[in-house]
Amino acid sequence: MTESQYEVVIDGGARLYRATDPTAALVWVHGGGFVAGDIDMPEAHWVATALSESGVSVLSVDYRLAGASTHYPIPLDDVAEAWRWAGENASRLGVSAARLSLGGASAGANLAAGTVIRLLGQTARQTPASLMLVYPTLHLRQPPPDTELRALLDRDPSADIFGPDALRNMYTSYLAELSAKPPAEAIPALASRSQLAGFPRTLVVNAQTDELRISGDLFAGSLRDAAVEVTTRTVEGTIHGFLNTPQVPAAQRTITEISSWLATTG
Repeated sequence: MTESQYEVVIDGGARLYRATDPTAALVWVHGGGFVAGDIDMPEAHWVATALSESGVSVLSVDYRLAGASTHYPIPLDDVAEAWRWAGENASRLGVSAARLSLGGASAGANLAAGTVIRLLGQTARQTPASLMLVYPTLHLRQPPPDTELRALLDRDPSADIFGPDALRNMYTSYLAELSAKPPAEAIPALASRSQLAGFPRTLVVNAQTDELRISGDLFAGSLRDAAVEVTTRTVEGTIHGFLNTPQVPAAQRTITEISSWLATTG
């Protein structure tokens, strides 16, 4: 897809990739540990292009990254604003608001889940028809890998990048400082059962050799405990961030599954 095939919206803060005869629409948030990533990376541009070619219109969000003067809630504010814009302009995505979903990858999945928590705390809001979390980070602290995952990580040290220190550093960048009780919209795993009870149907896609698989599985379990409909997938033979490698067959298969799953929403 060339630049002429998407539309820059929200004062340059998002791109709209409209599908021909869309079956669904998705507000999509790329990852990058809150401090990196951009709207041109494959996890943003290729994902949006591939989904739009499969019949899903995509609003890809170019949120402000954490840095010296940018911390929570600024990135989350940007995603929430993109969601608000999409709800008010659903016709530009070619669907009704009832077929509008929200999702993201890695830190973007955190921001997507945090946006849902924020929306559920508001009296007048439109919540997503569904939520999609791809290799998400949702915990500041998580249990160590089990024997099976530890063995996979040991066989591929380049994938072993999300130990306790890495998580602490990532969330310090996002929050500026780690308080005793961070807000649940910043650390979605801290949400109470009552907060999670209002979540839409959710798809969690984990990479196989990825310590953040623990976060995805635990959060899925918490959603199920809150009576939320959850579908989980662990994509074999993948590491964290595999949507940034479109040439990997698993990436295209995941796009196909996401498109099919979104087609059943609403």
